[in-house]
Amino acid sequence: MVEEALEGFPEEFRRLVLDNLAVVVEDVASPREARSAGVEDPMMLLGLYTGVPFTRWGRGHYMGPPDVIRIYRLPILAEVGREGDVLEKVRQVVLHELGHRAGLDERRLRELGV
Repeated sequence: MVEEALEGFPEEFRRLVLDNLAVVVEDVASPREARSAGVEDPMMLLGLYTGVPFTRWGRGHYMGPPDVIRIYRLPILAEVGREGDVLEKVRQVVLHELGHRAGLDERRLRELGV
């Protein structure tokens, strides 16, 4: 579903944001990952971006290890429930984490409806 969500974005967008990026799916965040995102309960964290946002890239930026977006399967399924559209929720979470990669904070992402 993550691959399908990514393929749904325009090609120009994918080329820009997916370079040197790993997207992984895990069952649930570790307690440490949840705390780093300001969340107490790991089941409340749907995704997490770790890396250097585009806005902090400078002339000296080099291609090191990839940035990582983690998508957490069990919290997404729990939030969507039986009648929800899981693919749409995965697309929203992926877009939200890509927004962090672009340097947007939670407030701005909420303003944009992501």
